[in-house]
This record gives sequence, C-alpha cells and structure tokens, in this order.
Amino acid sequence: MNLDTLQINSLVEALLMFKNQAEMKKFLRDLLTEAEINEFARRWQAAQMLDQKVPYSKIVQKTGLSSTTVARISKWLKNGAGGYRLLLAKLNHHRNSALTETGLS
Repeated sequence: MNLDTLQINSLVEALLMFKNQAEMKKFLRDLLTEAEINEFARRWQAAQMLDQKVPYSKIVQKTGLSSTTVARISKWLKNGAGGYRLLLAKLNHHRNSALTETGLS
C-alpha cells in the first residue's frame, strides 16, 4: 500500500493538528461512520490485549471481533509497519511517567 500520496499526507497532517481528545473525537465523528469508529476502537483494544498476552478467545469474546481479524492484528503487531508497537510503547511510557509523578510506581 502506498502511504505517500497527497491525500494520505494531507490526512496525516490534519490528524497531527489536534490538541486534545475532544477535538479528535469531533473530527472522527465527521470523517467516519459510528460503525467505522467502533471498528477502529475494537481493533486498537485487540492490539492492546494482544500486547498483554491475552488469549485470542478472550479477545474475540470481549471485542466481538472475529478470530480472523484478531489473528491479522496479531500478525501486524509482530510483522507490520511498526505502528502498533510505536503507539503501545509511547502509551506505556506515558502511563509509567504518570505513575512515577504520582508516586504510584
């Protein structure tokens, strides 16, 4: 897939402009259908659960995704472009920093 098109670059640039969750949610709701947003959210939840070594069967049960979709996400998590791993690492770092700041680590 060619991710270096004018349209994709424009979308990425727009996504980088958001300052908070509220702004991002407004844009997502205008850009995507409710079903598409929910599908993205379920896939992200599955990636997080896979990272935590949750069994496929529990992920399927919790997210409602098919086992084929969970397997595909697992494949991308292991051998994809690195986007899942990058964001998971950033979130883990952010959470660990927040715990350290509050003295909970």
